[in-house]
Amino acid sequence: MKVNMNLRPAEECKFDAVSLGEIMLRLDPGEGRIRTARSFRAWEGGGEYNVIRGLHKCFGMNTAVITSFADNEVGKLMKDFIEQGGVDTSLINWKKTDGIGRLCRNGINFTERGFGIRGAVGCSDRANTAISQAKPEDFDFDYIFGTLGVRWLHTGGIYAALSEQSCKTVIAAIKTAKKYGTIVSYDLNYRPSMWSAIGGLEKAQEVNKEIAKYVDVMIGNEEDFTACLGFKIEGNDENLKSLNIDGYKKMINEAAKTYPNFKVVATTLRTVKTATVNDWKAMCWADGEIFMSKEYPGLEIMDRVGGGDSFASGLVYGLMTTEDPEAAVNYGAAHGALAMTTPGDTSMASKDEVEAIMGGAGARVKR
Repeated sequence: MKVNMNLRPAEECKFDAVSLGEIMLRLDPGEGRIRTARSFRAWEGGGEYNVIRGLHKCFGMNTAVITSFADNEVGKLMKDFIEQGGVDTSLINWKKTDGIGRLCRNGINFTERGFGIRGAVGCSDRANTAISQAKPEDFDFDYIFGTLGVRWLHTGGIYAALSEQSCKTVIAAIKTAKKYGTIVSYDLNYRPSMWSAIGGLEKAQEVNKEIAKYVDVMIGNEEDFTACLGFKIEGNDENLKSLNIDGYKKMINEAAKTYPNFKVVATTLRTVKTATVNDWKAMCWADGEIFMSKEYPGLEIMDRVGGGDSFASGLVYGLMTTEDPEAAVNYGAAHGALAMTTPGDTSMASKDEVEAIMGGAGARVKR
């Protein structure tokens, strides 16, 4: 089955895909704990950026980031990380700051991976960041989506939850993207702690219900759809230790009726046995049909952070290149599974590896 994505022709667009969102400096204590660390490994990461980096680094697409940094040494470090990933940095907005970050600053995210019975832990330090203050005029969305041309925009609920201003900026970006025929994907990525400062669940639903009117590809797990868009999933275990697939299917069909603009709705289905072993699969709705990915039971995980983002980039790649929702959900599930076998937020997989996993390749030594 094919779903007509109605993509803009590549020859009239400078970028295959761009993301809008915050990119933070991730400080990773490796196998240890944040609270006892004496050294950290530095990475870059962000819910929206991780998707666009995967689209370039793994799948070879021409991508760029729309974000904002405080113009200081940490901001320049972030730019260097992004450039190492091959993502275009020409759309970054640089904000003047002072010596101690009163005007604005760059976000930091301390993340430990977890192991066995000890779950992963994140501790972010991101108030008053440059991107949380950024306004639509800081980027000139008409120039980006109209003059330059973009085939696909990916953004999400983490960016939307940063501030009252980011709520407005993300809606302006999506509306402008749609005006010029850009496909929009959005990962709900509900974080209750982030929304709490700007109005909580009520604000999350108000903003996400407005955004949803313009989204072509909606991504999110069970809690995301329930919290952000108010849909209920019947029969789910309260602690999400077991998953009710029929309840999901019913919910996704309900969401698609409410928002007829949805071309595709996708969700990862993760059952956490321990921090190191998860059952992993995904589902995708298109044109009233549900497509399930290959299942990865007992998937062994090194670093789960960014697994959902890598699912999203595989899904987007599959939709852009095949318009086949079954192929797309399998690209997403395989890419997400591989991304969780390496450290850091971002994927270290190649397209050949993803396609081999999709085809049932094992983990034998390659010589």
